[in-house]
Amino acid sequence: MEMAKEAEGGKTVEGGKTVEECQSMIQKSLRTPMVKFLRGRMEKAGCGVGENFFKAIHCDQNVGGGYAPGDGVVVCSNHMKIQDEVNQVVIHALIHAYDDCRANIDWTNCAHLACSKIRANHLSGDCHYKREFLRGNLKIRGHEQECVKRRVMQELKPHFTETAARDAMEAVWETCYNDTQPFDRAP
Repeated sequence: MEMAKEAEGGKTVEGGKTVEECQSMIQKSLRTPMVKFLRGRMEKAGCGVGENFFKAIHCDQNVGGGYAPGDGVVVCSNHMKIQDEVNQVVIHALIHAYDDCRANIDWTNCAHLACSKIRANHLSGDCHYKREFLRGNLKIRGHEQECVKRRVMQELKPHFTETAARDAMEAVWETCYNDTQPFDRAP
């Protein structure tokens, strides 16, 4: 994964956690109902994820972590401050991992990537009203879809032109936003 490198000596950056502290926080995340549910659904889909699927690392880029196909879920210890942040990264990344498990995703295809990013931002709770409020986004109506679109564009821009990213997101929006699997409905 390009964004990350192994930590040396447990160093932190501006209030972040050491790799060891973050690894303990990941272990707590694995006991939360949402993470247990997602891991169970992945198991049923034929893609079991053991505890070694999750790893705390030191990251050079300003990201919280992510899913690396073939490697698993990484959490950037130096950008984590509280348990809730670790939980969100793990849940978000597990939705990408679930998508990878159930579909033949080409992670270099803008539309495929946009779809998984729409689903992860929508289903993980990243755009819950409370989180948006804490980010200073105070709009009451329509905040969730606007948040998902904003976050998807932020996540696609490093890899694709803004036009390609927007076109891909709009082309798959309806289908991917309404695909709530493995949930019966959006949590």
